[in-house]
This record gives sequence, structure tokens and C-alpha cells, in this order.
Amino acid sequence: MSGWLAADIPSWLLLVGLLLLVVGGAALIQTYVRRRHPGLSKGEHNDAIKFTYGFIGYVYAFFIGFVVSSMWGQINSADGNARAEGAAAVQMAQYLNVFEKADSDRIRQSLLTYERAAIAEWTHAADSRSPEADSALSGLYASYRQITPESDVQKTSLATSFSNLDKISQARTERLSTARQDTGPPWPLWTVIFLTSAMVVGTAILYGVQNRAEHYPMVAIVSAIVAANLFLLLELSYPYIGGVSTTSDPLEEVVRMLSQPVP
Repeated sequence: MSGWLAADIPSWLLLVGLLLLVVGGAALIQTYVRRRHPGLSKGEHNDAIKFTYGFIGYVYAFFIGFVVSSMWGQINSADGNARAEGAAAVQMAQYLNVFEKADSDRIRQSLLTYERAAIAEWTHAADSRSPEADSALSGLYASYRQITPESDVQKTSLATSFSNLDKISQARTERLSTARQDTGPPWPLWTVIFLTSAMVVGTAILYGVQNRAEHYPMVAIVSAIVAANLFLLLELSYPYIGGVSTTSDPLEEVVRMLSQPVP
């Protein structure tokens, strides 16, 4: 539900926006509460607030840490899959010189066409299967099937290349599935996140501090931490979009390698 935030808004702007929204909103609520209920600044209820804030803060920190750790694991998994996809293509490119020149040139072009299509697929719609990439992958398989190996080295290289090609296809399928299914916490988790965040900021606002110069900075700091956590959750929600997402660099490295002049 928050994909457009991570995809269309720069990370720095999203962070600044959340800080202004949460810190500014908390300051407005704090001003209203202090004016509407001046007795809260006397601090007679602070013993209860201390216990409540400590309990809520512990639950909030544990819960946010668990969610962040889980989503960071998804980012690492997607990154490892992308590296495996690129590494398999690099190995295929390294075997090109083993085959006859006509076969080598045909496979080089087919592999280059597929990698470019895969990058375009990644960039434009990470969770959507591209017909161009499907066609390029089928063409790459067809290019290898046209080879008639004439030596044991060519037979071994062809078998290894087919194995790496299967790895590329599997990695692509996993990438598309991950991009489609890993879309951050479901709405029940977001509900708990927003609820506990509001409780943390709310208890800081209700804490009895008579000196405004001390109370406002305290609430601002708590609010800023909450805003930073929300920013982190949004950025980690989607493995292939956002400021901390997995990039297509491994595939682009293959394109650079294949685009070099043939010796």
C-alpha cells in the first residue's frame, strides 16, 4: 500500500516529510494539551506515566526491531539472488570463446539482448514479467540449442552454460515473485506499528514537565525517533524500490562485459 512512497518520493524528501509531519503534529497536540489541561504540567501523575512509558517503549522497541530485522533479511536475500543471477551470466560470457566464432557471436548477442531486457524489466516494473525479457530468454535458450559441440571441452562448456542459463531463469522467477509478494508489513502489522508509535509519543506528551523549554525538546526527540523508524520501515518494505533496495548492478556488469570489443 506504500509502494508509491518508496518509488516516487526521494528518500531524503520522504524522511524530511515524515519528520515534519510527526514532530510538527506532536508539537501541535502538545500545545493543545498543555493549554487545555494545565494541571498535567504539575507532574502528579508522573509515576503512572513512567511505568506506562517504560512498558510501551520496551514493547515498541522490541516490535520495531523484530520487523526491521525481518525486512532487512528480505533485502539481503534479494541482493544475494541478484548477485547469483549476474554471476551465472558472467560465467556464460566467459565460456563464449570455447565455441566456434559464429556460435560465440550469436550467443553473445542473445545474452546481451536478454540482460538489457532484464534490466529494463527491473527498472520499469520490478514485480511485472516483461514480454521482451521472456522472448529474449527463449531466444537465448534457442541460441545454445543450435550449437553442435565438436570436442569434449565444448561439450563440457555447453553443459555448464545450460546449467547457468537455468540458474538465470530460476533467479529471474524468484526475483519477480519476491518483488510481487514482499510488499512490506500487512495492514494488521501497520496498525500495530502506528498504534504503538502513537502511544510512545502520547505518553511523552502527557508526561508532567512544568518547564516548556524542557518538555518540547523531549517530545520532539521522541517524535523524531518514531518518524525515523517509520521512514526505515517504508524504505525496507520493498526489496527492489527505494533508497536501500537491491539494484540491478550485477546485470549491468554483465552488459558492460559483453559490450567490450571482442579480442
